Amino acid sequence: MKALILSNRVPFPPTSGYPIVVYNTMKGLLNLGAEITLFCINPNSHRVDVDDIYDPVFEQIKFHSFELDTEVNLWDAFFNIFSNDSYNVSRFYDDDAAKMLENLLRETEFDVIQFEGLFVVPYLDTVKQYSNAKLIYRAHNIVFDVWERLANSERFTPRRRYLQFLARRLKTYETEQFNRFHRIFAISEPDRHNILQFGCEIPIDVFPVALDFEKYLIDISKTSFPTLFHIGAMDWRPNKEGLEWFIEEIWPDIEKLNSELRFYIAGKRIQRHFYEYDSENLVIEGEVFDAVEFMNSKAIMIVPLLSGSGMRVKIIEGMAMKKCIIATSFAAEGLNCKNGYDILIADTPDEFYRCILQCLTRPNRWRELGENARKTVERDHDLRGISKRMLNVYTQLVNG
Repeated sequence: MKALILSNRVPFPPTSGYPIVVYNTMKGLLNLGAEITLFCINPNSHRVDVDDIYDPVFEQIKFHSFELDTEVNLWDAFFNIFSNDSYNVSRFYDDDAAKMLENLLRETEFDVIQFEGLFVVPYLDTVKQYSNAKLIYRAHNIVFDVWERLANSERFTPRRRYLQFLARRLKTYETEQFNRFHRIFAISEPDRHNILQFGCEIPIDVFPVALDFEKYLIDISKTSFPTLFHIGAMDWRPNKEGLEWFIEEIWPDIEKLNSELRFYIAGKRIQRHFYEYDSENLVIEGEVFDAVEFMNSKAIMIVPLLSGSGMRVKIIEGMAMKKCIIATSFAAEGLNCKNGYDILIADTPDEFYRCILQCLTRPNRWRELGENARKTVERDHDLRGISKRMLNVYTQLVNG
């Protein structure tokens, strides 16, 4: 089976949500004997020096990348208003990148071509023109839904109206793409249901985030208690807004519960104002070298997202590390978990307070939730099982 995967980022190293999903997809398929070619955009905002990649998966695939500046340009954004294009998506398209892809398609015949997310879909016309492969769209989330929720939470009226404009354009573009593929892979059951509601008429399979559990080794002797932690990229606006809400509305009361309690925040591109909060017990770690080791050293994971869709990879990783997860309903969306069994759901300051108090006063409680969380992800997110199912779909498409 020859598969071409199109990605809007270089998934090496796999240290955040999207790269982890793409990386594990390739790893699982390689383990089953598939031949993988990766064509990816290498945007300035997440640029990877390809010469510095040392990874066993990288050594097994055929790799192609195109460096592209996808940063927001005020003039481009302004003139885009007078076009019919979605500015969110069009920033990822370049004629030279399309030509590179065309040359690749002329040289190699693929069985399956998988588009990893909406931001590589602008290359669909090129693929259709130069390949007869079966085409799959992997929906990592419902992209316009994220922007609609961000717009609704924006208080500054001019900015809210512009975000609403972007969300409308994005919705039109996104919903028009679904029926242009042979198959859709949704990342969660709620996303599958939403895609169907948007008029999708082709088969949809649900493939959740897959993890290789050999990577997630727990050493409870290195876990300090009482500790809270949050880990996530702060250049993703839902992470930033949710964390600001938690620190401003909830943390002042939480830190009074125990003088030894510490709240650790880790992630890329943490803005300066997070370092300026007046709290001695709030520790800003910044970007950490090893996210798994960081999670292992802390006890209770806080995920206070107020918007977003798809599936939170960091929650799944936290569950794999037997962490007690306290998260909003938005954050837990798409996960097959049960409140009070393998996760705690909190949507208000009072609910967060009571959940955290429960874990601080009953130390065995957070351990119990963590043990159950590991069982859940082993059941639902095993790399080998998910990869076998995906390869079966590939085979059915090609043979069908």
